[in-house]
Amino acid sequence: MDLKSPIVSVEWLNENLNAKNLIVLDGTINKTFNTSQKQIKNARFFDIKKKFSNTDDPFPSAFPSEEQFQKEARALGINKNSAIVVYDDKGIYSSARVWWLFKAFGFENVAVLNGGFLAWQKMEFPAEPMKAYSGNIGDFEAHLQPGFMQFFEDVKEASKHKTHTIIDARSAGRFKSLEPEPREGLRMGNIPNSVNLPFTDLLEDGKLKQKEALEHAFFKLLNKKDSRVIFSCGSGITACVLALGADISGYTNLAVYDGSWTEWGSLVEE
Repeated sequence: MDLKSPIVSVEWLNENLNAKNLIVLDGTINKTFNTSQKQIKNARFFDIKKKFSNTDDPFPSAFPSEEQFQKEARALGINKNSAIVVYDDKGIYSSARVWWLFKAFGFENVAVLNGGFLAWQKMEFPAEPMKAYSGNIGDFEAHLQPGFMQFFEDVKEASKHKTHTIIDARSAGRFKSLEPEPREGLRMGNIPNSVNLPFTDLLEDGKLKQKEALEHAFFKLLNKKDSRVIFSCGSGITACVLALGADISGYTNLAVYDGSWTEWGSLVEE
């Protein structure tokens, strides 16, 4: 099975749930394994925080190494020929981060479930208690793609020389320093020469808006489909929702700032 779009509906997933090479991943962030919680039937828990992040990094959900990502993906039984659909329990939130991680490691046959587990439950499609994956080890191969992730020095240069459009996915209140940061002790502010597009502006009832609405949101900030873009947010999670919307809208030169405002606000004084 080849996924034709970076996003699929719950109806499509329900119809194809038994496809031979399909793997469904629960990419809900800040979730721990607990059999009292529900999951889509036969889903496998993609533990962003503990398995698919560099836990030695001082900042949250940091980009893992090629070796780590390959090892943990194989442990979930993911193969080179797998078709992956990832969801989370908020609609579209951390699932976009999982989608972007796979793309950053050279894997394209991956899509986000539009509306996530909320939409799945609303349709009363098959769910079950969480269970640990116990099948075969996969043969997935990670091949790091340059440019998909940007880091502090990259963004520092981009901000100073205006080589990219830096788009911040946080709320307008946080971007304009009108609301405090949720992370204790983190200063308010924004990256110099950045602009704001709250990731929630791309969503309606937990689902991505129609393509025309997405295109309109980005057209106000980007005048070319090959514009060089870096997406930022609080900690590199919801920036990927913007990356997903931009990808669907046909933009081709996209990157995510891994450390995002948590790193920038900690390392750069006002």
